[in-house]
Amino acid sequence: MKPTLPIIALVAAMPAFAQETRSLGAHEHGVAALNIAIDGALVAMEFRAPGADIVGFEYAAESDADRAAITAAIGLLRAPLDLFVLPAAAGCIVTEADADLEGGMADDDHDDHDHDHDQAHDHEDDGHDDHSDEDHEAGHTEFHATYLLTCDDPEALSGISFAYFETFPNAREVEVQLITSSGAQAFEVERASPTLEFGP
Repeated sequence: MKPTLPIIALVAAMPAFAQETRSLGAHEHGVAALNIAIDGALVAMEFRAPGADIVGFEYAAESDADRAAITAAIGLLRAPLDLFVLPAAAGCIVTEADADLEGGMADDDHDDHDHDHDQAHDHEDDGHDDHSDEDHEAGHTEFHATYLLTCDDPEALSGISFAYFETFPNAREVEVQLITSSGAQAFEVERASPTLEFGP
């Protein structure tokens, strides 16, 4: 079994969608992106969301509480069927799930970040510190997750219920790009109406 290959192939099969998704809103707070490719019994998903939507902040983690929030969020994002609920009749199971934080810092990078920041501060105290603060505020973190599912009855894949909005209160909208054997579709799913129907 080689679960990594299909998910790369399926998600890579939609470069135009991925590019369009990244340009949509250019990292707009409250707006996430979900790419889905369905190929027979295989469902590949790629999810991106601003850090503020998931943990309530986008700066590099500065405290134990920040790091705990990131760790907890990654744990939640690694359970896709709890966030994007598929019809039970489809009999889908997760065969691969990965989630991480991009543009910020992992736990083991925190000390390096502080060290670099202190060095920059000590090196040029006359204005360079302001520049560092600007970069710090301008820096955006983004959660990125990829999933591979297999479904017993792909014909029953008629929609998704977005429990994601209940899990992450700062989330407002998900831009969905879907590719199936019948073509490509784009949807916007909002908190006020967290169900997407895309039946055959």
